[in-house]
Amino acid sequence: MPDGPTSTPDRPASAADGLRFAFGTLSVLRVPVRRWDRPTAGRAMLCAPLVGLVLGLVAAAAGAALSWLGGGALLASVAVVGVLAALTRGLHLDGLADVADGLGSNKPPEAALRIMKASDIGPFGVLVLLLVMLAQIAALERAFEAGTAQGACGAVLAAAVGRAALLLGCRTGVPSARPDGLGATVAGTVRTGSALVAAVLTAAALAAAGWATGGHGGHGARLALAALLALVCGPVCSSLLLARCVRRFGGITGDVLGAMVETSATAAVVLWALFAAS
Repeated sequence: MPDGPTSTPDRPASAADGLRFAFGTLSVLRVPVRRWDRPTAGRAMLCAPLVGLVLGLVAAAAGAALSWLGGGALLASVAVVGVLAALTRGLHLDGLADVADGLGSNKPPEAALRIMKASDIGPFGVLVLLLVMLAQIAALERAFEAGTAQGACGAVLAAAVGRAALLLGCRTGVPSARPDGLGATVAGTVRTGSALVAAVLTAAALAAAGWATGGHGGHGARLALAALLALVCGPVCSSLLLARCVRRFGGITGDVLGAMVETSATAAVVLWALFAAS
């Protein structure tokens, strides 16, 4: 993630600016971020599901390789979760833990935000982090047990649906809890119409992946439906978290967005595992 603002050109933010911002902030890829402003942030958040697809493919490749080599479903699922964490420097997992500590503190908004900003992780954060990661690993293990293709598709789906939650968190009307930071930069930058277009494109890509995973016939249609339901289930669960955080903290922060990503990804992959294993 860039250390601070960069110079803002007079020209409007382009799609390339948004892509660089998206990959530069949401992954470890060393992408030069030339613009750090709200118009560019809005374009970047629209690209967030694409970032998830790319990172998910890398993680899926690692899991599939271990599965094909005889490493077993559990090792493959651990690899997927580990690679995704490495590709983001644990950014979203850290946000999840911080939000859990903030919500669990039962303190006024200002004090809770200070707890979230602290570098250490409290008991609530540790507990939620462990439960979420265990849920992701267990769901992916179930998917890999159904087949390497099902497990790999689950990895891609979790990463993409997780980042699709950012379309909700950054939509217009959602305030920032702080006057500065990543949350303030991206809050309210995504218009509803643009978010719907990005969601439809993501849905088409995931449905196609589900169909290809299941092959022709009823199984392919069922997994395509599972992918679509996961795309609905994940953001719905993260929107509940968003509503709670807005009431509790007064708006979003970068940590809240990270917690939304992990919540959405977990709900999506659990639903996928139920379909893939049946």
